[in-house]
Amino acid sequence: MPSKTPRNRKSASAFLPKVKTLPALQKAAGDCQGCDLYRRATQTVFGEGSPRAALLFVGEQPGDMEDRAGHPFVGPAGNLLHKALNEAKIPRQEVYVTNAVKHFKWEPLGKKRKHKRPSPSEVAACQPWLVAEISAVSPVIVVCLGVIAAESVLGRAVRLIDEGGKFHQSEFGPLAFVTIHPSLVLRQPEKKDREAQYARLLHDFKEIRKKLLTLRIEGARKPATTD
Repeated sequence: MPSKTPRNRKSASAFLPKVKTLPALQKAAGDCQGCDLYRRATQTVFGEGSPRAALLFVGEQPGDMEDRAGHPFVGPAGNLLHKALNEAKIPRQEVYVTNAVKHFKWEPLGKKRKHKRPSPSEVAACQPWLVAEISAVSPVIVVCLGVIAAESVLGRAVRLIDEGGKFHQSEFGPLAFVTIHPSLVLRQPEKKDREAQYARLLHDFKEIRKKLLTLRIEGARKPATTD
């Protein structure tokens, strides 16, 4: 994605506060009209977690339950994410969770609201919020859950089959890791496929934990520099 937004393209940039602390960003995001998704969403769903988290997890967008509750990852996919974090021995205080898009995009399916994939222009419009969150939290690793999150963070097209399970240099500074979104596990019709995809997710989370520990050890070994 381009680092600069063309004048004829909608963007959240104009809604960002001057002081970009997490509380200020969250408050300002509540009034965001940077794209048209705010019109049908119940509310903005901003990121949550430790303000100094070592790991920042990025999903695609809020789901139906998140849109109603106003909190990220509180639905079935969120429950699976928390299960995998626990099994990978990643402490919750090490984590900040958010989405590439802050409003729920949906279409009616009977009485239900069916998730609809955000367009590239909608992801690009919301990118300033993600950039500001990453800057405010300053994580060691940004974990991209799914293709849309990966493309927003890496700033280019991503093929999960080729780039999943690997570390990459992100457009915004911190090391990035690309993996599947927990919802992919839940979408598998067969139990054996759900188990296989969950094992894949858990393996990736364990690799992230190992990398984080390695980076901390390497950082502790570096001699202090003086001017």
